[in-house]
Amino acid sequence: MEIIEQITHLQVINQFWILLFFLVPMVLISRTVVAGTRFSPILIIVIFGLLLGFILVNVGIATPGLVEFPFVDLMARTTIIALIVSFFVGGQELRKILGNKDLEVDDIVVASDEETLLGTSRTQFIFIIRAFFLLLGIEGFTRMILQGQAQGIDVYNPLIAYIGIVLAVILIDNRAQIKNKHAYIRKGLIELALIIIVLILSYHIAQLFSSIIALPQIFFAMMISAAIGAIFYNWTFGPTVRALLFAGIPVVLAANFMVGGSRIGDAFAIEGMNSVLAYGFFGQLFWMFGGISLIMFIAKTANTRNLAPGMAGSLSHSGLTGACTAGDFGKVAAKRAPIMINIPFFGHIFVFSILAISAERGSLWLGPTAIIVAIGVGLTALSLINLRKANGDDRKEVKALMQFSFGWQICAVFGGLALLSLSSMSFEYTAMAQTSAISHFGLFAAIQGEMFGMDAALLIPFIFSMPFLVHPLVFYMFGKAMERNGEMPVKPVYILSLVGVVGVVFALFLI
Repeated sequence: MEIIEQITHLQVINQFWILLFFLVPMVLISRTVVAGTRFSPILIIVIFGLLLGFILVNVGIATPGLVEFPFVDLMARTTIIALIVSFFVGGQELRKILGNKDLEVDDIVVASDEETLLGTSRTQFIFIIRAFFLLLGIEGFTRMILQGQAQGIDVYNPLIAYIGIVLAVILIDNRAQIKNKHAYIRKGLIELALIIIVLILSYHIAQLFSSIIALPQIFFAMMISAAIGAIFYNWTFGPTVRALLFAGIPVVLAANFMVGGSRIGDAFAIEGMNSVLAYGFFGQLFWMFGGISLIMFIAKTANTRNLAPGMAGSLSHSGLTGACTAGDFGKVAAKRAPIMINIPFFGHIFVFSILAISAERGSLWLGPTAIIVAIGVGLTALSLINLRKANGDDRKEVKALMQFSFGWQICAVFGGLALLSLSSMSFEYTAMAQTSAISHFGLFAAIQGEMFGMDAALLIPFIFSMPFLVHPLVFYMFGKAMERNGEMPVKPVYILSLVGVVGVVFALFLI
């Protein structure tokens, strides 16, 4: 018995290195493949993640859901941690924009440009590994605090927390030029502590409100982290925020795509799944390129400084969010993206409350939905007019994009749900289909947190992953734009929008 326990403990340690071997090389390879181009590594992470998950199941090493690799699922559920950092930065930028504060902050770090691997500098390499251990350590620590009687893999949460946090703290690039090393490390520890506090506080608030309305933890985490960012708007980032902002979302997506890829084989056998996937695929074209077409046609701008953060925010789009915050679409898009991601989440009290009530009813609450869609259409129209009048002025463009992010998100979320409610699809499947159709990070985190039950929580990584097969088109178009000094080709976008319209109509008839 003692020997069996020793082997079990050894297997838990091995899970760390297996996960590290799975995820970090995936992110690094993705950067190598696109090195020398203007394309985003997220595109390659999609392909490699789905492929690896599928191969593991296909060769018999794992079963669907990768239950043999529990740390992969643990990492896949750290979505909220990566988003907290984005919300914090968004809160900072919002305070600066709305309060007319100085937008420039004296940085305390100059990153090393030395290329460790093709397409990845030394500092970026450290950020990727550090983000991996931060996500693992923070998740282990919060689970240890929040969960009662630990069972299964949860017994090892203290060990997971210790290894993850300790290794994350010491992983500082010694080649980077740091003005004050002690202050820099202190900042990292403070940021780490604040993320954990936000996670624990948001969890308890969500539990407190659950008897009144089932708002998910992600909503309260957003509100708290954005408020902290607004208060400390002049905070210069320590190593924790820098690492998670650069590599947090790519690492989380890599884990989720692995889980999604492992379910490819059995998911298609589920009745009604083809309809969900068809809508998710064509909905991605419709809502993404439809929004871009509106900006191009009415606002008369086709530059990625507007398109990338505008669509990342208006759809709460996981892929574009990760690409923007990593700097793949330039510094202006990277600065604007956290603002645009935050803005729609202030309207999520309506989103999640109506969804929570609809989930209890088993169908969409149509009256409030119709009112909110009408507001969204009006706000979107206003934003496009204001963006057209901005004439390149930074503050005017940002404010117009904030309006667009809020308006188009309402149109996309509730307009899509309203369309699907006309079909015979169950509300649980409707919510998953619309989440995947716009790659909505917030809805994904809510479903993953069992807002619509355990079955939906288990299926969402696969359903969320499949529309990412459209992402070669999405990132190809943005890559072409970056090669043209940020100007998106117009005619191909209109064609893709039309394909999306036809595809969505086809998907609705298929249902």
